[in-house]
Amino acid sequence: MSQRANERVAYFNGSIVPESQVLVPFRDRGFIAGDAVFDTARTFRHKTFRLKEHIDRFYQSLRYVGIDPGVSPAEMTRLSEEVCSRNLHLIDKEDDYWLSQRVSRGIDAKWGDKSGGLTPTVIIECTPLPLRERAPLYRDGIRVVIPSTRRVPPESLSPRAKTHNYLNLVVADREARAYDPEAWAILLDTNGNLAEGIGSNIFLVRNGELLTPQVRYVLPGVSRATVLELAAEIGVPARECDIDMYDVQTADEAFITSTSLCMCPVSAIAAQTFPVPGPVTTRLSEAYSRLVGADFVAQYKRHLT
Repeated sequence: MSQRANERVAYFNGSIVPESQVLVPFRDRGFIAGDAVFDTARTFRHKTFRLKEHIDRFYQSLRYVGIDPGVSPAEMTRLSEEVCSRNLHLIDKEDDYWLSQRVSRGIDAKWGDKSGGLTPTVIIECTPLPLRERAPLYRDGIRVVIPSTRRVPPESLSPRAKTHNYLNLVVADREARAYDPEAWAILLDTNGNLAEGIGSNIFLVRNGELLTPQVRYVLPGVSRATVLELAAEIGVPARECDIDMYDVQTADEAFITSTSLCMCPVSAIAAQTFPVPGPVTTRLSEAYSRLVGADFVAQYKRHLT
């Protein structure tokens, strides 16, 4: 393998190659139909965090859509660690990576051919976290807009599978940003309850209790699960339940969880404002930092000018 010293590498269909050599044909079903699955972990101090949980969820998503990647979970884990390791020299010691696994169903010889026999496209790649771009979120909080676009219901396509078919979330996010260019969209489900946004789960705090949407209607985020575990450890009651706009208007705090952000305070949902951060959010954030062995809030804030 030839590799320029300043170019990241990725795993692509059996080999680790420079990213510039990862070329997916336009007839790949991941491109044509969003017929692909992915998952994304992150590093802390250049060490992957809960990669097993991400790989487990990845293979559950693959099973849901019926794609066999031809690579075992153990091998996918080993290759992911190798790709990450080979790219660490390209980032500063204070920076970290997203680490993603992506598998599509493969290439259609002829569109509409359902005879099977497709060879999946398998990619493992990493991207530096957008620390500078997202640093203001920890100072100012995230402004959430509730778009009119509703989350695709589980009766149509389960949100519990992490697929490349993000158009529902993209349309909602564009609607939110047309209203406020810095806003993040959190969609309602078809019952009028809070669901999720692009790669993000929502939490409210009311009277010291955590509330988050039921897993039936959202992707069960690894960061979401981490917060629920930490809440139990530090004595913060938590409940998965339907959350409507009454709950938003009567909440005391709010925050978003995601792989890159871990957890980040929300400053407003629609017209309701919240402290940045609130006391329960602060306790959980500090517990999260202790768990990962890194102050992720400080990691972002060092980029503020």
